[in-house]
Amino acid sequence: MTKNRPIILVFSGHDPSGGAGVQADIETLVSHQCHAASVITALTEQDSRNVKKLLPQQPEHIISQAKTLMDDFTISAIKIGLIGHHETALAIYAVLKQYPDIPVVLDPVLAAGGGAELANTRLLDALTELLLPCVTVLTPNSLEARQLAGHEELDGSGLDLLVKGCRYVLITGGHEHTPAVSNRLYHDGKLWETYTWDRLPHSYHGSGCTLAASIAALIAQGLEPVQAVMEAQEYTWNALNSAYRPGKGQYNPNRFFWMEDEL
Repeated sequence: MTKNRPIILVFSGHDPSGGAGVQADIETLVSHQCHAASVITALTEQDSRNVKKLLPQQPEHIISQAKTLMDDFTISAIKIGLIGHHETALAIYAVLKQYPDIPVVLDPVLAAGGGAELANTRLLDALTELLLPCVTVLTPNSLEARQLAGHEELDGSGLDLLVKGCRYVLITGGHEHTPAVSNRLYHDGKLWETYTWDRLPHSYHGSGCTLAASIAALIAQGLEPVQAVMEAQEYTWNALNSAYRPGKGQYNPNRFFWMEDEL
């Protein structure tokens, strides 16, 4: 008997190198036995080292594609990745406000792994003023959390992002200069939990996409956000631990590590 798969609507950029963006989302969602319905927010020119060019898609096309999908499918969760332009943020907001009961996981992609800036002030304003109040789980890395909150202290940043409207904020610590990686979950006006993971040796392309998509998949399957955050971190760590290097830059998470374990 065919299993019904939760459907996740993904707003994400296209990474032609296959490490991040919509391809990372789809691989992650398939790994969790979910179905991905995807709307491309931007085309990119990039490789495993950095983003060279960002080509945002037309806002009206983003809205119409999402409407067509949502008229057909029952969407269990929405995952947002690369936005790239403030008008794209406005388009996504136009969709979200019509479906306030669908859980939203937002990975605020503000810069490429290679350092290229992917968000300007107008996009940051649209993120904080419009999108964050719609978000169930926000998953910034420590650099993004500081940029969104506007100050340096991480706990203060996490709490500030809750005030801006997110229900849960998971700040990942891969960019911090610490022996282990500490990820911090904020909820209900306080630091809710700290998770510590062994630091892995490489730089990874698409780790944030993987984590956020995994959280969205697990919430779509009925898990409460705190449990989804815990299990998604474990999935992502295992994907990074078995990562591979397809090019001359960063390593790609192996999102099908579980399949290889079964062979």
